[in-house]
Amino acid sequence: MVFVLDTFFQPLAPTTPRRARILLNKGKAAIFRRYPFTIILKRVVKNPNTGKRRLKIDPGSKTTGIAIVNQETGEVEFAAELQHRGHQIKSDLESRRVIRRSRRSRKTRYRKPRFLNRTKPKGWLAPSLMSRVYNITTWVKRLRNLCPIQAISMELVRFDMQKMQNPEIDGIEYQQGELFGYEVREYLLEKWGRKCAYCGAENTPLEVEHIIPKVRGGSNRVSNLTLACVPCNLKKGSQTALEFGYPLIQAQAKKPLRDAAAVNATRWKLYERLQAIGLPVEVGTGGRTKFNRRQQDLPKTHWLDAACVGESTPQDLKVGAIKPLVITAKGYGNRQMCGTDKYGFPIRHRTRQKKSFGFQTGDMVRAIIPKGKYTGTHIGRVTIRNRPSFRLNRLDVHPKYLQALHKADGYSYQGGAPIPLHA
Repeated sequence: MVFVLDTFFQPLAPTTPRRARILLNKGKAAIFRRYPFTIILKRVVKNPNTGKRRLKIDPGSKTTGIAIVNQETGEVEFAAELQHRGHQIKSDLESRRVIRRSRRSRKTRYRKPRFLNRTKPKGWLAPSLMSRVYNITTWVKRLRNLCPIQAISMELVRFDMQKMQNPEIDGIEYQQGELFGYEVREYLLEKWGRKCAYCGAENTPLEVEHIIPKVRGGSNRVSNLTLACVPCNLKKGSQTALEFGYPLIQAQAKKPLRDAAAVNATRWKLYERLQAIGLPVEVGTGGRTKFNRRQQDLPKTHWLDAACVGESTPQDLKVGAIKPLVITAKGYGNRQMCGTDKYGFPIRHRTRQKKSFGFQTGDMVRAIIPKGKYTGTHIGRVTIRNRPSFRLNRLDVHPKYLQALHKADGYSYQGGAPIPLHA
């Protein structure tokens, strides 16, 4: 669907692409925004019938699913997958830290350490985590300005295992958990049959051993622990169970909790920020999302999970042949005037000029190349240079062939693939 605004920027009910083309061809509307595609009418619409639409969000560590669902018809009118850049931010901060510390050890200007005279405010999250929250709230506000959204749904929690095993669990028993008062070692002895998980040795001293070593990203959770005799533990060293030749034991270890921890750390912060927007916020569990998706017989994608969040999901969800908009967070660049290599030595200098030939880095452009090896039309995010040779999709393009589509806003856009619908 195409978003529609009236001449006073009031969001109206989305329309079909066919209807939007008719309005544009007749001169009754103009293109307001390319990504997501939005038109603006050249007249005022009084008392519009906006219907009931709900914005649904499935937060993720790397990709967040977004969907706008018409509660009256059950139709998914907009879908997007927002790709975060938290890992890049973490890597950039670590690189900056290394360069600064190495500068202190060299014979250069002394930079006094600041890590001892700063305090973190209450509710502080690392920049790599807060970037996820900022990305989602930014797009919630943008979509609210383009579409009449009356409510928000988001996936807040995953499964509650203790409640699933014992629905009556309550009070201090719920807080302490089922393993409270039961030593982890005794639990492992029961689980692994009081013998070495690798060689099967019995009646010998056993040690608690990590299936995925901590130096390789493993954790201390019970599912990543096993029992091993002293010779096997020494021989295994820093290898994983798979590398040590025991893939079945390796299969019992779940994936590292880094992504899950990132989502858990940001979920409540996101919930608070969504509540501050002023719309009613419905929350749901991951189990409910999966149940709704299975009931609709839909494949697993980020945006379909978002469309199935919460109890407000219509019984007959109409997804059609939607191609989700893939939104990738790119940031607005940095203020570093001198580029360095991995060792911290300067290799290039940047100019203070931000624009060149009317373009700036991050603009979405269309390049129509009339001849040569790369003849044709190319669309993408441009990188400017001081000379008239810009980078576009790994191509060198002269700015005279470029047409601006969308000004830089910290994100790049491309169309996703439609879901494979069942016959």
